[in-house]
Amino acid sequence: MPNLNSEPLFQLIKSLTKAEKRYFKLLVTRNKSAEDAKFLKLFDLIDKQQEYDEAKILKKESSLKPGQMSNLKAHLYKQILQSLRSHNTSGDISIHIREQIDQATVLYNKCLYKQSFKILEKAKQLAEKNERPLLLLEIIEFEKRLVTKLIEPGMESRVTSIMKESERIQDKLRSLNNFSNLSLKLYSFYMNIGFIRDHKDFEIVNSFFYSTMPNFQEDQLSFDEKTYLFSSLVGYYFFIQDDERAYEYAKKWVGMFDDNPDLISSKLEMYIRALNNLLMAQNKLFRYSEFVKSFKKFEDIPRIKNLNLTDNIKLLWFKYASTHRINQHFLLGQFDEGTKIIPEIADNLNGFMDRLDMHYILIFYYKFACMYFGNQEYRKAVFWLNKIINAKNVDLRSDIQSFARILNLICHYELENTDLVDYYILSTYRFMIKKENLYLFQRYILKFLKNLNNIKPDQLNDAFITLRNQLLPLKKNPYEKRAFNYFDIISWLESKIHNRPVQDVIGENARKRIKLIEDSDPVKS
Repeated sequence: MPNLNSEPLFQLIKSLTKAEKRYFKLLVTRNKSAEDAKFLKLFDLIDKQQEYDEAKILKKESSLKPGQMSNLKAHLYKQILQSLRSHNTSGDISIHIREQIDQATVLYNKCLYKQSFKILEKAKQLAEKNERPLLLLEIIEFEKRLVTKLIEPGMESRVTSIMKESERIQDKLRSLNNFSNLSLKLYSFYMNIGFIRDHKDFEIVNSFFYSTMPNFQEDQLSFDEKTYLFSSLVGYYFFIQDDERAYEYAKKWVGMFDDNPDLISSKLEMYIRALNNLLMAQNKLFRYSEFVKSFKKFEDIPRIKNLNLTDNIKLLWFKYASTHRINQHFLLGQFDEGTKIIPEIADNLNGFMDRLDMHYILIFYYKFACMYFGNQEYRKAVFWLNKIINAKNVDLRSDIQSFARILNLICHYELENTDLVDYYILSTYRFMIKKENLYLFQRYILKFLKNLNNIKPDQLNDAFITLRNQLLPLKKNPYEKRAFNYFDIISWLESKIHNRPVQDVIGENARKRIKLIEDSDPVKS
C-alpha cells in the first residue's frame, strides 16, 4: 500500500530525474561554500538510500551532526525546490508567467516602471492566450499599482480599461469557482459510495447538483468554464447511471480540444481527463469501434510534440492507459489475452505505488481479480481480492469493497472451499449491513451460496436457473442494474447452466451487443 516512506526530503530527492539532479549539483557547486558542501553530501547520501535511514547517514558521514540535521534538511529541501523551479520554467506555462511577474516586481522595486510594464504586458498576453485567469487577475492588480506611477496622456482611458478588465476577470473567476466546486463535490460523493444505490442517494445528489449548478449560457462560457461544466455534467450522469448523457457531454468535452488543439499542451491534464471520460462512456455503451479510435488518440498523447510530460502527467496517463488496456479485453471477453498484460501493469503499479491514490489502487486490484476470474484462474483472483478485503483504514469506494467480497465467495465456491464460503458469508453480510450497501442483487447471491450445502448435485442446475431468473429483472431496475457492471453474474450462471467456460459466454454476449450497437449507429448506416 502507499506511504512507503514518509520523509519529505527523501521523497523529493527520489522524484528527481537525472537531468534535474545534474542541474541541482551544477547550481550548488558554483558556490562551493562549506554549508553547500555539507548539504551536497547529505543529498548524495540520501540519493543512494533505498529507504530513508538518518542513523546510517550520521554514522557514514562524521561531518554531519545530529543537531544540524533539521536545519540542514530544511535548507536542502528549499534549495532543491528553487533548482526545480529554475529548471522547469520553460516547460510549465504557469511557472513561466510567474517568473515574468517576479521580474516585473524586481523592476518595479527599482523604480523602472516602464520596463516593469513591458514585461507585465508579455505576461498578460501569455495568461490570456493560455486561459490562466488567476494569474491574469494578479497581473491586472499589479497594473493598477503601475498605472499610478506612469503619468502619461490617455491616463483616464487606461484606468477605465483596467477597471473593466478587473471586473470581467473577477466575474469569470466566480463562475469558474462555482463550476469547479460542483465538480469537486460530485467527486467526493463518488469516492464515498461509488454510484447511487437507491432513491435516497439519487435525491441527495440530484438536489445538490441542481441547487448548486450556476445559471449559464453555454455559448457565453470561456474554455475553462466549459471544461468544468462538462466535467460536472459527465460526473453527474455517470453517478446517476445515465451513460448516454455522460457520453454526450464527454464527446463535447473532447471536442473542445479537437477544435482548439493549441490548448492541449497548456491544459494537458484536463485533456487527458476528458479523453478518459469519453473512453469510459464508450466502454459502458459497448461502442467498441469508437473506443478503439479514442484509445489510439489517448495512447498517442506522449508523442505529441512540445509536451511537458511531468511526473504528474506520466502518473495520470499510466493509470488511465492501463485501465483502458484492461477494459478493452473486458469489452470483448478476452480474458485469456487480458491476463497476459496484468503482470506488466502490476509491476508498473508498484513503481507508482507511493504516488497513486488508494481509490485507483482498489480499482486496479478489482480489475485484476475480475480478469483472472473470467479466465477461471480463481486462486489468482482471490490473491487480488484479498488485497482489497484486507486493506486497512480504507473508507472509500464501499461498492468495490462489497463486490470484492461477493466475488471472493464465488471464487471459493469454484475452488470447492465449502467451509470458507460459509465463513465468508457471515463476514460479508456484516460488512455490507455496516456500509448500508446491500443490493437485492447481493441478497439473492448470498442466499444462494448460503443454501449450496443443502442442494443435491442433481438439483444444482435448477438452482442456477432459479437464481438467474431472480436476477434478470434487476437489470431493468435503475438502482440494481449498476451491480451487473461489477460482476457479470448472468454470464457466470449461463456458463454453469450450459457447462461452458465463462469466458466464452461473456465474449459471445459482448460481440452480439457490440454488433447491435454498431448496426444501429445512424452515422454508420
